[in-house]
Amino acid sequence: MQPGAPSPSPQPVRLDRTIALVGLMGAGKSSVGRRLAERLGVPFRDADDEIVIAAGRSIADIFAERGEEEFRAGERRVIARMLNDPPHVLATGGGAFMNPLTRLVMRDRAITVWLRADIETLMKRVSRRDDRPLLKAADPRAVMEKLMAERYPVYAEADLVVDSLDGPHTQTVDAIIKALEERA
Repeated sequence: MQPGAPSPSPQPVRLDRTIALVGLMGAGKSSVGRRLAERLGVPFRDADDEIVIAAGRSIADIFAERGEEEFRAGERRVIARMLNDPPHVLATGGGAFMNPLTRLVMRDRAITVWLRADIETLMKRVSRRDDRPLLKAADPRAVMEKLMAERYPVYAEADLVVDSLDGPHTQTVDAIIKALEERA
């Protein structure tokens, strides 16, 4: 390449595996995931939506009627089934990656991306909705801090770590694409 010549534009990311987004509620897995899928030209799927369809009831109802353990078992089955499908962007529930079997399947069949966010960003985002079963407590911030302490060391096992900042989701999408290009 001659001096001063523009550098060649990078090749678009080509997916041969699903991109599985992991992280706490409020990290942006669904909203960032939709935009990422659009940019990559692949389908977007949300594990929580698929669980609701498979169970015929809301996640809050599953938690209330059957408990978290039963929910996690169904979540594990749904994610394993989805990872057999052609490459797509998959938003997983906040606790999905915590299960060793689910984590193993995700590592084997997907590129896992942890959307890491700070407590202020998470609390700002989750306060917009009241359908988070784990946050139906007297002190949701304390619950979130406890979840961060428990889950962040496990989320750190993801293939890629991208900060989900308090700003336009396109910034996070750009960061994921850059991380995917650097990984290739």
